Amino acid sequence: YSYSCTEGENRQLWSSGHHLKSCRDVAFSQDGQKLFTVSKDKSIHILVVEEGRLETRFPKAHSSALNCVLPIDNHIFATGDDDGALKVWDLRKGDAILEAREQEEYISAMAVDGNGKILLTASGDGTLGVFNVKRRRFELLSEPQNGDLTSVVLLKRGKKVACGSSEGTIYLFNWDGFGAASDRFALRAESVDCMVPITDSIVCVGSLDGVIRAVNVLPNRVLGCVGQHLGEPIEQLAVAPGGRLLASCAHDQKVKFWDVSALGGLVVDDYRKKKKKGVPLRALSRKAAGSGEDFFADLRDEAEPEPAAGSGGDDGSDSD
Repeated sequence: YSYSCTEGENRQLWSSGHHLKSCRDVAFSQDGQKLFTVSKDKSIHILVVEEGRLETRFPKAHSSALNCVLPIDNHIFATGDDDGALKVWDLRKGDAILEAREQEEYISAMAVDGNGKILLTASGDGTLGVFNVKRRRFELLSEPQNGDLTSVVLLKRGKKVACGSSEGTIYLFNWDGFGAASDRFALRAESVDCMVPITDSIVCVGSLDGVIRAVNVLPNRVLGCVGQHLGEPIEQLAVAPGGRLLASCAHDQKVKFWDVSALGGLVVDDYRKKKKKGVPLRALSRKAAGSGEDFFADLRDEAEPEPAAGSGGDDGSDSD
């Protein structure tokens, strides 16, 4: 699709029906020229973005249904499947250069450091996997956390890693200490289904309750609501180039765009003011309030999290 903030200017450019079963994940290449797609049919497709032409196909890439894909550079990309298997591929060789199955459940999400060296995998078994792409080997597995790990992002200039869980908790790891979580932050959300970094300290989190929350990490605060798909679980979030727009898609079959440009200017203090219980989430964008009372009615029991978690607040030091 070509998208625009002007009414009526969004349009479909092309569509592809090459996969035999549901398409599980899509990702643009680093240069934006190619689109990687993985499917329940166990295949990987690479399409040319301009015309939607299928350029490369790996028909039986994994022995199980594929769940996620992550381009690492212009030649290397990684895939994860439903049985916890990871493969790293080199397009120049046309084959996998690393294969591992260290996790027991599906690979839900992946992230890589700025050097394209260390690959992190979040799994449904509650563990975070660490792999060395350059040396083509498995490094270590974290202790299992509560619930499925659903997402993984790098924060604090690569010094911290945050993982979301199906239990509604964000787990934090130090870059040199992946064995055990260094901190945890329980949101008053049913789950953390997807997560995307906006700044070095702020992430946007999509949940089963259809609310997109802006969360500051260290100090841990729920800053407020960026937007929502009323009553529909949020499947995926993405930030547009430039960082001004956040895109979200949910079970309502809609893609919505939210202005998150103000998040970079929010300041968060270590000191947490005590809030009254039942106070609704603060709206962080013009349309975040949804349809007024209907939206906030679901948030009336958004109680104050435990001291270790924290909630609300936007005063004090710089968030970066």
